[in-house]
Amino acid sequence: MTDTTETTADVTAAENTTAETATAANETAAATPKTASHDNEPNPKLRAFMNSGWADSERQDVTLSDVGGWAAKRRDALSQAFPGERLVIPAGTYKVRSNDTDFVFRPHTDYVWLAGDQTSDAVLVLEPNGTTGHDSVLYFRPRSDRSEGEEFWRDRMYGELWAGRRPSLTETAKEFGIETRHVDRLADALKGDVPTRVRRGEHDSIASLLSGAKTDTDRDRELAATLSELRLVKDPFEIEQLRNAVAITHRGFSDVLAEMDKVREYGERWIEGTFWRRARAEGNDVGYTSIAAAGPHATTLHWIENDGPVVDGTLMLLDMGVENRQLYTADITRTLPVSGEFTPRQRDLYQLVLDAQNAGIDALKPGVTFRTAHEAAMQVIVHGLDAMDLLPVSAEEALDPESMLYQRYTLHGVSHMLGLDVHDCSAAREEKYRKGDLQTGYVLTVEPGLYFQADDLTVPEDLRGIGIRIEDDILITENGAENLSEAMPRTVEALQDWMSS
Repeated sequence: MTDTTETTADVTAAENTTAETATAANETAAATPKTASHDNEPNPKLRAFMNSGWADSERQDVTLSDVGGWAAKRRDALSQAFPGERLVIPAGTYKVRSNDTDFVFRPHTDYVWLAGDQTSDAVLVLEPNGTTGHDSVLYFRPRSDRSEGEEFWRDRMYGELWAGRRPSLTETAKEFGIETRHVDRLADALKGDVPTRVRRGEHDSIASLLSGAKTDTDRDRELAATLSELRLVKDPFEIEQLRNAVAITHRGFSDVLAEMDKVREYGERWIEGTFWRRARAEGNDVGYTSIAAAGPHATTLHWIENDGPVVDGTLMLLDMGVENRQLYTADITRTLPVSGEFTPRQRDLYQLVLDAQNAGIDALKPGVTFRTAHEAAMQVIVHGLDAMDLLPVSAEEALDPESMLYQRYTLHGVSHMLGLDVHDCSAAREEKYRKGDLQTGYVLTVEPGLYFQADDLTVPEDLRGIGIRIEDDILITENGAENLSEAMPRTVEALQDWMSS
């Protein structure tokens, strides 16, 4: 690892020029409204008319939010991990979908966790104060000032009349309990010979503002890893948000089942659209692109085309999760018979996957390894496949690490962490995650599956094209594990009753 703790005394003239140029470019960009090639240039009379006669819209009813208090505690934990170092965590900016059309903005997970805010183009800076740790300052682009400039009525990206109202500096400071400053002041704030770590990947232009700071990519990766590891244990606020996301997801699944006539008529996309409607009505969005996989599409793990038919006699695998208003997501899978009832063969396979999932859930508690659920589930799956004569070798040989032939039909591990991201805490170091032990407050999925490809000649013809997965969201408690999605039917009888109701 490169040592970057020593003072850099010889910042070159070229680096200074780069920083000054970047600062000037940012200021120019902020002052120039972002317009399109087909926008008309306003004349002086229109300008004068548009720039006058507006009432003050500062909100006076803003109070400290619940997430604001929790975010402050999280910043304290991060501060303790990196004493004396400046920490820079961007929210990110808009991503282009095509030409001049952007995707809907969703802030970076680490930023949301530390700030609570969901505003685009914001940057959280933890500045070492030399005494108690760090001073936290949130730099962001506030609502347009209508007393000067034309951003509010001409700027397609940030203008209030184009994109909606952004909060003011004062409003954000009150809501999240943090000092706020205009993002135009960020460049000056990042100057100085201070050891600096940046959460990279979301707003690359910030790198151009750091030429005078001591940065290093290895140190930045350590910041990302530490943030993921701090987020592994969910605080009470986060657990409540996950319960909320799960509850909305349950209602979204029920919406789909209530419209099975339309599902049969229009296919997988009706499933996707119906669930998305619930996600947008009660939450922020879906937490990931919904998997609405009917028939042989269920054997493709991440089937997101969702353009196939839904036919009686087949199974439909629905892997869907709502991202709630605080951006926490559920991740739940149910496999259901399109006709409302399993065939005997489908029932046997489904029961095997359910037994494996139950074994995985039952094995979870504080202190066991992350792989525990997977290993318990695979024991059940493999012995079940052996009993059905679906393995080319014995169960014991299939489970041997030198063999693992059963993975032809299971394909994936049964768990991943869950939270603000569907695959949460992914930057955590291996010894803290995949090879680590579970702790109270972890939330993870348990999702074993069986997948018999349509062209797989190693299985009987009547099984080809069948995919089954069952997935629930599990909270590790002091005494074991709690299934946060337990209210959603899982047994054969309960699923059939759910569909008929």
